[in-house]
Amino acid sequence: MRIDLCGVRGSMPATGGEYLRVGGDTSCVALWADADDGPCLLLDGGTGLRHVTRLLDGAPFRGSLLLTHLHWDHTQGLPFFTAGDRADARVAVHLPAEGGDPFHTLDPMLGPPFFPITAGGLRGAWSFQGLGEGPQEIEGFDLQVRAVPHPGGTTYGMRIHDGRTTVAYIPDHGPLALGPGPDGWGPYHEAVRALASGADLLLHDAEFTAEDLAAKPTFGHSAVEYAVALAEHCDVGQLLLFHHDPWRTDDAIDAFVDRWRAGPTKVSAAVQGDTIVL
Repeated sequence: MRIDLCGVRGSMPATGGEYLRVGGDTSCVALWADADDGPCLLLDGGTGLRHVTRLLDGAPFRGSLLLTHLHWDHTQGLPFFTAGDRADARVAVHLPAEGGDPFHTLDPMLGPPFFPITAGGLRGAWSFQGLGEGPQEIEGFDLQVRAVPHPGGTTYGMRIHDGRTTVAYIPDHGPLALGPGPDGWGPYHEAVRALASGADLLLHDAEFTAEDLAAKPTFGHSAVEYAVALAEHCDVGQLLLFHHDPWRTDDAIDAFVDRWRAGPTKVSAAVQGDTIVL
């Protein structure tokens, strides 16, 4: 499996020289089932989605886009996805619709007065399907989808398996909503353990530090300390700290990654533009 990190920030894009190395675009991860065929499964459609066009090198996108939830930082790239907005593209969007029509759930977010182009105005063969919990097969990948606590609407974490390797993707996760847990950062609850257990690679919300979390307990994100402890509890092969705070500079991210370099789990910061092959 090949994984391209197209956007790794959370909440809003970050610009300026202090954010160039880690990257400033919001959540989007591209998965390839076959290294020769291009990415076919996209996780979230933040501003990083535009970089998938570069990966395709002039070819149209033909595959599926899974939205963990519908906050702006996970959907704002949709009308700027050039490889999907063309006559020969095929884009199947899977999103939490909470019992409503998936197209009409998403369409008002893109259309006037917020933006001039509606979802129906995108060129190519676009389809919109509801995404729910449970096992499913999409684009040749086996997925397990579970709801995780995060305010403002249904939010999913995902476990993706290609027959050989497993990636867990949990970009927005506020476990403190379920109580303090053993360390005061929230419990290591059943749903998130099921997603992360034994994964070769875990991309997990690391927007806050424990100090940040104490001041922002209802903001719906995890502390870095929680992500590291979860990876250790679940015997994860590698942890990528993801969904970086838009105000956290490259140097600050490096500093807190350095704290765990000698630990039992390999811990790194997700960096926009990086490619991982499992």
